Formats: sequence, structure tokens, C-alpha cells
Amino acid sequence: MHVSRITAKGQTTIPAFIRKAAHMNAGDTLTFSIKGDHVIVRKINSSEDEYLKGVEEILNEWSSPEDDEAWSTDS
Repeated sequence: MHVSRITAKGQTTIPAFIRKAAHMNAGDTLTFSIKGDHVIVRKINSSEDEYLKGVEEILNEWSSPEDDEAWSTDS
């Protein structure tokens, strides 16, 4: 069994062994569902999900160094 804590912000780290076994990588999209007292985490391929594919294309419009600079809170 592998254990991870949840931070005050609700974040956690998926242990490396689990990420490797599930072929999870940085930038992957995950889904969460509840079944009884279990939380089920699944990796989904956005290129196979038409809704996510559309959302990803729209969000990529704002993914540039210029956008990062415009939205930066650093002064």
C-alpha cells in the first residue's frame, strides 16, 4: 500500500510507483469518481474525448508567453 497526505489546498502527490504503473505523466488529465467509500482516479486521453478535445483547443488559445506576461501578477 502506498500512502500520500492531502495538503491544506487539497493537493496530494500520486506516488511514483502508482504513476509509473498507470502510465501517468505530467499534463495528463484525470477523472475522479466515488464508489462507496472508494475514490477512483482514472487517466483519460483527451484526444479520444471530443468534449475535452474541444476545451483543450479553446484553452490553448491563451497559452503563450505573451498571455502569461499579461496575466502575471508580478509587477
